[in-house]
Amino acid sequence: MAVTLNEVKLIGNVGKDPDIRSMQDGKEVASFTLATSDVWKDKLTGERKERTEWHKVVVFIPHLVSVIKSHVKKGTRLYIAGSLQTRKWQDHSNVDKYITEILLQSHDSKLMVFPSINKEDANVKSEDEDDIPF
Repeated sequence: MAVTLNEVKLIGNVGKDPDIRSMQDGKEVASFTLATSDVWKDKLTGERKERTEWHKVVVFIPHLVSVIKSHVKKGTRLYIAGSLQTRKWQDHSNVDKYITEILLQSHDSKLMVFPSINKEDANVKSEDEDDIPF
């Protein structure tokens, strides 16, 4: 039997306030978009370039939904670990549509909220703070 792995790990910023919905069984689910960016220097022009990817994230784990409800909003920096899933549905014109989402639904899913930095404090570093590249 072949071994497979479906694992996604990202660090990024939440694009807009999370959407919290109740499912038919009464459990809550959280969804939001997460932006990750690649930055590079153009070899020909020396110009700084940036490309942002937007990821759709859906969280089913009750204690993580609780964390999202109380600590996550637009702009919050997060680390997430989950799995990819592509769903298919048909729109009102019977055209097939697809969406790929990162799901946090199993015991090995993770979510970590990074502390926010006030713009006034952005250049101030405490003595015991490590150099973190994000």
